[in-house]
Amino acid sequence: MDRAHRQELKHDKFVDQVGQGIEYASGHRTQVIRYAIVAAVVVAVAAGGWAWMKQQESVRQDALRVAVRSQEAQIGQPNTAFMIGFADQKTKEVAVQKAWQDLASKHGGSTEGVVAEYYLGVNAADQGNLPEAEKRLKLVADSGKSPYSSQAKLSLARVYSSLGKNGEAEKMLRSLMNEPTILVSKEEATLALGRLLATTNQAEARKLLEPLRSSRGPISRAAISTLSEIPAAR
Repeated sequence: MDRAHRQELKHDKFVDQVGQGIEYASGHRTQVIRYAIVAAVVVAVAAGGWAWMKQQESVRQDALRVAVRSQEAQIGQPNTAFMIGFADQKTKEVAVQKAWQDLASKHGGSTEGVVAEYYLGVNAADQGNLPEAEKRLKLVADSGKSPYSSQAKLSLARVYSSLGKNGEAEKMLRSLMNEPTILVSKEEATLALGRLLATTNQAEARKLLEPLRSSRGPISRAAISTLSEIPAAR
């Protein structure tokens, strides 16, 4: 069948369908009007819902920007108008904690809320509050929101190591090696595992770290540095 005939058939079918639709509408005018009204209401609600969702997203993004600016703030007078400064470290810590906590509490479950939980965990670890860090980072690790989940797992593995939970840390790092993400590469997870095993399983640590000598800059330097700290095999 040539192209012209196929086009004619398509055209005829379309005309028939339109004709049938007009005929149905003429005989069922009340129903058509009713369904049209319902459809209009559905569209209006959907549009309103979409607008509300976009507005909420904007609110979350604004809160995230405030928290990030506080996190990156300087102590003292800021160098640029785009940064903010705090009088001292304690004042900054209080402001940062509040910003992230507010975001996590008000928008839990959203991407921005997950990022807030991550920073709350990392900051707790920096301040030596390892149980709090473990709790926060585990929430993000278990959230399934990749790639933030993978970054939380990497940080959580370090917390586990500091708590003496080396078995859990090793298990988590091996899972990251098997499932790398845009935020945590296989090389980065391998390096972290090599460092973890450097004092408990030196042969395995060398096996993991040696191939990283030829990796990209920072990974290579870190691998070489860690290898230099492992006693030579006898």
